[in-house]
This record gives sequence, structure tokens and C-alpha cells, in this order.
Amino acid sequence: MWIGRSSNCRKRDNDYLRQVTKITPARIQEVREQVSELTRHFIKLTDRIGHEELHRTASDLLQHVNDPFLFVIVGEVKAGKSSFINALLETDKDICKVAPSPMTDTIQQITYGPRESEVIVNTYLKKIYQPVDILKEISIVDTPGTNTIIEHHQEITERFVPAADLIVFVFEAKNPYRESSWQFFDYINAEWWKKVVFVLQQKDLIDPEDLQINERGVEDQARKKGIDQPRVFSVSAKDEQACKKAESGFLPLREYINENILKGKAPILKQKNNLSTLSNMAGKIQKGLEIRREQYNADVRFRDDIRETLDNQEDKSSRQVDFLVENLIAEYDNVTRPRLEELRVGLGFFSMISRSFQSTFGGKKSPKEWLQELLAVMENGLNTRLKNKLNDGVIDIADSIQQMGKLVDLKIRNSKTILRDDHEIFSNIAERRANVLKELHQSFSNFLNDSNNFYDQDLAKSSESISPNLAAAGGITAVGVILAAITNGMVFDITGGVLTTAGLLFAGVTLGFKRRKILKEFGEEIDRGREQFNTEVSGSLKSYINTIKHRIDKNFDQFDSHLEKEGRDIQEFSNQLSSLNNQIEQLDQSLT
Repeated sequence: MWIGRSSNCRKRDNDYLRQVTKITPARIQEVREQVSELTRHFIKLTDRIGHEELHRTASDLLQHVNDPFLFVIVGEVKAGKSSFINALLETDKDICKVAPSPMTDTIQQITYGPRESEVIVNTYLKKIYQPVDILKEISIVDTPGTNTIIEHHQEITERFVPAADLIVFVFEAKNPYRESSWQFFDYINAEWWKKVVFVLQQKDLIDPEDLQINERGVEDQARKKGIDQPRVFSVSAKDEQACKKAESGFLPLREYINENILKGKAPILKQKNNLSTLSNMAGKIQKGLEIRREQYNADVRFRDDIRETLDNQEDKSSRQVDFLVENLIAEYDNVTRPRLEELRVGLGFFSMISRSFQSTFGGKKSPKEWLQELLAVMENGLNTRLKNKLNDGVIDIADSIQQMGKLVDLKIRNSKTILRDDHEIFSNIAERRANVLKELHQSFSNFLNDSNNFYDQDLAKSSESISPNLAAAGGITAVGVILAAITNGMVFDITGGVLTTAGLLFAGVTLGFKRRKILKEFGEEIDRGREQFNTEVSGSLKSYINTIKHRIDKNFDQFDSHLEKEGRDIQEFSNQLSSLNNQIEQLDQSLT
């Protein structure tokens, strides 16, 4: 039975078995070549992904494309696996060693050869060649016990389970419920969906009634684990080798093998199994790719959220700048408008004559002294009242810029991780992303702690009170100090310019003054100051805010490069997988 396959798929498999004998040797060779080509493409894909285990599995699969149909025998020590294989092959001698204590400490692959020989492939694998006719169509792998040499299981699973065409679970008839064999079955069931049969060996050592109970127990356990119609065979290798054919139970097993695997079916079944293995590996990658794409989409949303946060905070800060400038202009007008009216009245002909006469004979202030006092009052009003407005406004803007940095830092810390570094397929990508995110977090923390990142040389050049060392090591907390120094410098450059020009206008005032000209130029100078608030203060502060925003965003350059590469790779892998899956499906359907 095929683990995990629907009843329709099993029906199609059964229909196929009745037709497969009609396939010619030429067609078989053509299919082998097509499967080999697909496997080579898959090897390239796994190599690009950087997954060593899948790459090794695909490479092993390619090496075994032309091999016979592969039986993999698994079970616990003392379950009678070696005796079972010897009896199944019907030879006069024991091909697999049998002993009371565990002897099979290596994987043994038994295959056809014109002469009997053994080849040691590596520490854990030995090939045994035997001139046995059945081995022309099948090859048998005898594995270590599932309950002993655990460190060798990786060798078993990586080399033979993916390439297996039939897995035979051999249980001790007296106790087929041992945990290690069923754990190994769970691995196969979950990972590879292999065709399996269950064998209760040593049935001669158990009463027939107890044997039936254990047969039903294995069937029930198999159904619970996903096999709708499990095939269970009870055999006695001892009786088979003693020529007790009727009692041994091997006749039903041989009939099953003969009808479902032999009679010319094995070569194409082998290639269908290879296609199934390729499809299974592609499914593993596809499943991993979906998680990888989910992580990518989450990272794209995270990055978009950062940009939106920066834009929103920039808009908020810009509105605060508008509000600050509006208040500054209102306060500026509150100070300058009364002075302009006072000047208009005071520069009247009779007022000036009276002021000149009284200063000469009455000891009162002269016109020049009066004008100096007017300027002093205006200067004091501008300095005092604008400074208060500045301090209040700068605090709000600084808080907004600081909030910009703090929000981004919080979002970096809370970024969502979906693809974990223990992921079966893409652990290397998860690790790469984790390193990029770790670097982002560290570099951004350093960025926030360095006040130089919030200093703007061009913006601050007009202010002698600010330098890159201002509030050294204060980081983002230095923003308020920096903004206060900058705005004080700009604002008082503007008001100072207005006062200086006014002072020059008043310096030459005499009885022969030109009242209209002075009033006109003084009014124009006040208007110029007002306009400068709109252009210089507003423009410079908004430029500063935009500069800080882009400096914050610059920290994400490496993360953006990672996202760009991820987007390309995911799309490319997805296209390759789709193409491979289509080719696998088309070839598989052509064999049905």
C-alpha cells in the first residue's frame, strides 16, 4: 500500500500494474534517461538552495536509477531479518549471517552478480553480490536493528529510504509492538510515503491464536498511522529453510511479490518510485519555500511599516514646525506692530518739533534718544517673547523626532520571525536573515546613541553656539539641544537683521528727515523679517527633519539588499520547482 495516497491513486496503481508488462525495454531505457535528466536538474536546484542532505539524496538517487527494484528490510535486533532474507532468496547457504547476538553492524546491500563476492563501500555499507536469479530484478538491503546502532540511522535514511521501492518491516511475531520500529515507520510515513509491507517473522515460536491477535494488532496500528489496507504476512524462515513450504507462510508473500513487482513490472515501478521520491523532495522544498515566502512577505510589510512610520512622523514634525513658525510670526507681529504705530505717530512733524524743543529746553529725550529707546523696547520684546515661544515649540518638535527614532527601534525589536534557524530546508536562509536583523538592531542602537547623527553641519553653520560635540554621546536626546541652538541662531539672525536695519534708518534722523521713506522702509524691513520666518525657519527645520528621516532609513540598506535578493531567489526557485513538478507529473502520467 502507498502511505498517504488516496483510494483513487491506489486504484490507478492497480490498473497500472495490469498494463505495465506491455512496456518495451526501449521504453524502459528512455524512461530511465528522462528520470536521470530530471534528477540532474533537481541536484542543481538543491545545490543552489545549499541543502546538503537533499543534494546527497538526489545524487544517490541518480546513481541508483539503473539499479534493480530495491527492497529495504528494517526491524529490531533479533526480529529475524537476516534469516528472513536467507529464506526469501531460497539459496543453499546463508547470505546474511545469523547469530544469537547482534551481528549486522553494517548495512548490507545484496544484489546480482555472476560470481559471489563482497565489496566494502564504506564504514557502514557492504555490497554482497550473489548469482541468484531473483536478484536480477530486485536488490535487497539489510539494515542494522532499529533498537541498537542508532548512530547509523542517518546513513540508512539518507542512502536507502529515499531510494527504496519497497520497505519490509520485520517484527518478532511474539511482540510486534516494539517502539523503535514504529518510530522508524513514523519517519517514513511522515517524510517519504513509501510502499510498505509488514512481516511477522518466527511465527513458529507463537501459538496460532496469539499470532492472529498480533496480526490484527499490526493491522490496527498501521491503519492508525495512515495505511487503509495494510498487508501483513506471517512467516517462519526456519520452516521455509527446512522445506516446510506449506507451514512457512512464504507462499502468500512470494505470490504478492510475484504479482505486484516481478513479471517485468519492477523496472518501471522502480522509475515511478524514483519520480515519487523526486516529487516528495520537491514537496519538501515547496513547503519550505512557502514558509520562506511568508517570512519574506512579513519582512516586506515590516519594511513598509518602517517607511510609513517615518513618513507619518515627518508629517507630524512638519506640522509642528508650521505651528511653531505661525506662533513666532504672531508674537513677532505683537511686538513689532505697536512699535511701527508708535514710530508713525512719533515721526509726525509737530511731534518731532515738540520733542526737539523739549529736549533742548525741558531736559526731555531727544528724537534720537527716543528712537534708540524704541529699538531697545522692540529688541527686548522680540528676545523675551520669541524665546519663550521657541522653547515651547522646539520641545514638541524634538519629542516628535525622538519618537521617530524610538518607534523604529521598537519595531526592529518586535520584527516577526517565521522562518526559524532550525528549519529543515532553509535554515541557512533563516540564519542569514537573523544575522542581517541582528546587525540592523545593533547598528541602529549605535546610531541612536551618537549625537553626530543628529547634527547637520549645513543647517547649523550660521549658529556659533552649536558644534558636533554638543551634548556628546547624548544621541537622540541631543535633538532638543541642537534644535534650540539652531532655531535661536536663525530667529535672532532674522530679528537682529531687522533691528540693525532699523537702527541704520534711525541713525540719520534730523529735523529734515523724510518721514514717509522711513516708515516705508521700516515697514518693509518688518515684513521681510516676517517672510524670513516662513522661508528660513520653516524650510531649514523641515529640511533637518527630512535629513534625520533619511539617515534613520539609511540604516536599512543591508536589510533592503537582503529583501531584494530574497524576492529574486524565491521567485526563481518557485519557477524551477513548478517546471520540475510539471515534468515529473507528465512523465508519471505517461507511465500509467
